[in-house]
Amino acid sequence: MVTPNCWRCLLRPSMAVLKAAPRRVAMPGILATMPGPMTTAAAFSVSAPVAASASASAAPKRRKGNVSRKKKTYKPTGKSPLPGERKAFRKRIQLSNNNALRVEGLQTLTRQIIGDRKSIGSVCALSEPIVDQLRAVEAFKHTQTWGLFHAPHTLIRTETVELAERIQKAAVNKENLRMVISGDKVSGKSTLLLQAMTTAFLNDWIVINFPEAQELTTACTEYAPLPGTTPQQYMQPVYAYNILQQMRKASGHILQTMTVLNKHQDLSLDIITHASSLLDLIDSCKETETAWSVLQALWTELQTPSKDRRPVMVTLDGLAHIMRTSDYRSPAFELIHSHDLTLVRWFVDGLSNGNSFKGFPAGGAFIAAETKGNSPKSFSVELAIAQREAIQRGEEPPARDPYCRHYDARVDEALKDVPVLRLGGMSRLETRSLMEYWAASGLLRDTVDEKKVTDVWSLGGNGNVGEMERAALMSMKM
Repeated sequence: MVTPNCWRCLLRPSMAVLKAAPRRVAMPGILATMPGPMTTAAAFSVSAPVAASASASAAPKRRKGNVSRKKKTYKPTGKSPLPGERKAFRKRIQLSNNNALRVEGLQTLTRQIIGDRKSIGSVCALSEPIVDQLRAVEAFKHTQTWGLFHAPHTLIRTETVELAERIQKAAVNKENLRMVISGDKVSGKSTLLLQAMTTAFLNDWIVINFPEAQELTTACTEYAPLPGTTPQQYMQPVYAYNILQQMRKASGHILQTMTVLNKHQDLSLDIITHASSLLDLIDSCKETETAWSVLQALWTELQTPSKDRRPVMVTLDGLAHIMRTSDYRSPAFELIHSHDLTLVRWFVDGLSNGNSFKGFPAGGAFIAAETKGNSPKSFSVELAIAQREAIQRGEEPPARDPYCRHYDARVDEALKDVPVLRLGGMSRLETRSLMEYWAASGLLRDTVDEKKVTDVWSLGGNGNVGEMERAALMSMKM
């Protein structure tokens, strides 16, 4: 007979067997997908149902920023530039450098030296009164290398003496000199124009200078229609006011000796009388609203014959800018030709010896210089200069391109017989003299001998002064 303990062992497995055998638990998802009819019954429970946790079903929390916190602002520590301060800094003119050595033994430029052919190849100093006058008419350029040397000096070239001779001859014969200065890029055209103004100041001339012709035609200054003109002309009162102030600073002592001879209806008779001088006429202009009337009266007085009249020089840098259609617009929104601007019209009439220009009674000069660095394309200007140079050499002038339609008839008429002065490279003598001045100023550390002169002269494009400065001095320019 089997004992009850044995049956209990078979019915109730031991703990070792339970631990060894894996438990099989049916998952709810598996039960739901099993095929066949199945019946499920809820488990019996006497406890109350518990709701699901809110944290388990809701989205994860994000950290909220402080809405009331203000964004930190940074105040600029520097001082903002004033209106026009950037332009003044960009176009500042530095004419001296205390770090450069003072060059001793050089003679000061005079009217006798600048017109003497024996002075070709010599470097002369500009006196302080002449420097002040040149600065007043804005003859110096910020792109030139005046700031590398201790004081302003200039080299007397062959073209300098030739131009000075023509200027002095025009004053003696009481003629009006007309000339266009042409040449390669950075060949010294603006410097030659400065030397022409220096010659005029040394001979007590009145100088009117247009330092940048593009300022007249690029729509950067105020303008207004001039009443009573046919075809319609346009005046520029702000630019006229600047010209009056330049003349007052540069030639005030000469204008003081010249009296007013004509009656001008646009001016007050209480201020300007027959006993007034031309300097008083300029001083009567206090605002830009009256600048145009004063400048027009002054231009008329300079052309009126009298014993106290002095020669007048009018110069312009950037000829091609006034030989095209300007950026100004008429009331009908049509582009205005540059020759319809009265200031440009005055200069073009003097340069071309037009019918509306009476001429200066004591002689004068109208000198224009080309610019290659910043110049619009003008087929008429290029053709007129090429034709005139060929005629001066005694050659057949080139003909215009029959397939080009960009020629301007007004420009052709203005430049058809204007003499041209071609500015080429410097000679070996002029190059050596200039390099010796560089060495005496402490800017050129090499020995100035024949080999060094030849090297710099060759690197500079056979004596191009701008290229020579780039080869020898641009490493010193900061």
